[in-house]
Amino acid sequence: MASSSSKTITLSTSGVTFNDVISVARYGAQVELSQSAIDAMNTSRKFIEGYAAGGVPVYGVSTGFGALANRHIDVEDRVQLQKSLIRSHAAGVGPAIEREVVRALMFLRLRTMASGRTGVRVALAQAYVEFLNKGITPVVPEFGSLGCSGDLAPLSHCALALMGEGRVHDANGIEMPTMQALDAAGISAIELEAKEGLALINGTDGMLGMLIMACADLEHLCAVADITTAMSIEGLLGTDRVFAPDLHAPLRPQIGQAVSAANIYAMLQSSGIVASHLENDSRVQDAYSLRCAPQVNGAVRDTITHASTIAARELASSIDNPVVMPDGRVESNGNFHGAPVGYVLDFLAIAATDLGSMAERRTDRALDQHRSAGLPPFLAHDPGVDSGLMIAQYTQAGLVSENKRLSTPASVDSIPSSAMQEDHVSMGWSAARKLRKVVENLARILAIELVTSARAIEFRQGLTPSPATARVIAELRKTVPGVGPDRFLSPELEAATTLINSGAVLSAAKEVVTTLI
Repeated sequence: MASSSSKTITLSTSGVTFNDVISVARYGAQVELSQSAIDAMNTSRKFIEGYAAGGVPVYGVSTGFGALANRHIDVEDRVQLQKSLIRSHAAGVGPAIEREVVRALMFLRLRTMASGRTGVRVALAQAYVEFLNKGITPVVPEFGSLGCSGDLAPLSHCALALMGEGRVHDANGIEMPTMQALDAAGISAIELEAKEGLALINGTDGMLGMLIMACADLEHLCAVADITTAMSIEGLLGTDRVFAPDLHAPLRPQIGQAVSAANIYAMLQSSGIVASHLENDSRVQDAYSLRCAPQVNGAVRDTITHASTIAARELASSIDNPVVMPDGRVESNGNFHGAPVGYVLDFLAIAATDLGSMAERRTDRALDQHRSAGLPPFLAHDPGVDSGLMIAQYTQAGLVSENKRLSTPASVDSIPSSAMQEDHVSMGWSAARKLRKVVENLARILAIELVTSARAIEFRQGLTPSPATARVIAELRKTVPGVGPDRFLSPELEAATTLINSGAVLSAAKEVVTTLI
């Protein structure tokens, strides 16, 4: 886990922000319950305890679950009902998902508990607070959620750990039996009471957590794509005229397009390379992968904005079934259905894939001596003896191809479950899992364009790049050498990826172009 943050997030009935989720998930921010959240949970809990002791049928309190919802459960069996629910629903398989995803999932379920709409005891919510604050992370297998009735299996694996069962990773990332980690951390296992098992698993928390982190990652990668685009334009002797402000917002008021055009235009200011060919260039206009970059990069930005709107609405929601209303009614609902989240997860994968596809086209152009405006084949030091970046483009193309496969929507599929009681599901969890891979691949695709465009610029000997691109190249050269005889290339591409993911590339560019977003 990343080093623990000194920040503390206070959970109240009013909800949390995207930054709160990321701070807890990735940076180990501490969590606490506000008094308003405690009061709200105590109020709704009194209603549940009244129903649990009575004979009125209430779903998940005095009845079975799913297709067994019409089965009456005797009072003396209602605690066992909750334990059995968690044990049976913790049925995931496959490798463990990333720690940051589990922490986001747990934090978001805790956020819903703090809303006072689930009917759980404060002690249950406080147990999740202790898990998060002490770095205890349940082992959650990758496969098991259909994205409807909530992320049932992943959330059940978390709830199982709360009971002292299953396996977890401790604060050092070491996997062990849950009770061993709890004893070492001074945390007591919880015995679930009426409705609490159900309240722990009926949410869209896993897919929402992955959506929030993907939006943040893609916002960053869009800025990086504007940087690498500008570098490719410079290296390929492209023009900056098409990025002038009066060709964008006034003519086509697409917000993201205007932002990307402004970024690229600013990155190319004072470029000696661009200025060197403006007056005598016989080319009327550049290829689409150069000229239309703001239209594509910007459309990705607008897609992120839409996805962020959906995520914000979901973050403001109290997802549970049944839900405890302020007047004490316990009502069944379908708010656990993941369609709103699943759709935008798929949409983001499509947009991110296209962003990478265009970047690969710019790389290929720089390596092709017939289309690179005088650059050596494959940007090789000694073409023929050296292959230069030939196979780096193969790698990039392979990543783009994988992303194209991964951008096939998951949310168009539905497989009925629970004896046809749950006869339409969202597959939002699957959409989230594949989006994470698309984002990971996109960073590598842009890293290969970064390495390629930097080398192309350096081949323009005697011409001075823009101050912004020169600063980015200088940052790259701290870990990735420039033109020279062929050498082991893989570590350099991984180093460039690390440079992008760390924020160093964007920070370097912003030292010169402070307006870059």
